[in-house]
Amino acid sequence: MKTIKLSIFSVLCALVIGAYAVPAQDSVFSDPAVDYNFTVPEGKWKMTVKPSATSPNVEYVYGDRFDGHLEVRKVTVPRDSIMADIVEEEEKRLQFRQGFAAGTQDNFTGKLRGAVYNFEYIAGGRNMSGRFYFLKANETTVYVLRFTGQKDSLRSIRSQTDSISRTFAVKG
Repeated sequence: MKTIKLSIFSVLCALVIGAYAVPAQDSVFSDPAVDYNFTVPEGKWKMTVKPSATSPNVEYVYGDRFDGHLEVRKVTVPRDSIMADIVEEEEKRLQFRQGFAAGTQDNFTGKLRGAVYNFEYIAGGRNMSGRFYFLKANETTVYVLRFTGQKDSLRSIRSQTDSISRTFAVKG
């Protein structure tokens, strides 16, 4: 009798643990309108702007726009551009945001190489931050993955922003 109770208890424990240990919900973004793809690490990311023939941009939101927002943009650059110069051009546009404070720029490597640039600003009275990944596809093309969100929220999903950027690849 003791063995049966122990077996039932073990099965119930396994079911309870299994209910909380849900496997990752990775999905791959790919669309015929764009020449890139990437892996979305969690089902909480929802596409809000779908690429089309006229606009190759895609946007995702992590739950709420203030928790995390991703915009993917393709930028054409001069052939011999230095990544630091490309980041500096973007920073010039960002500096007009309320409360803008420049952050660090570091090298970044995934399927594509490039740089990551961090900054902070104020929006709607909230402390916000940005983490932009500049990924060089070829000599004249850089993809910019623009992640923004509330400072603490964006920090908490940094492993996901890094994961999306590491898996970002050009098709073909």
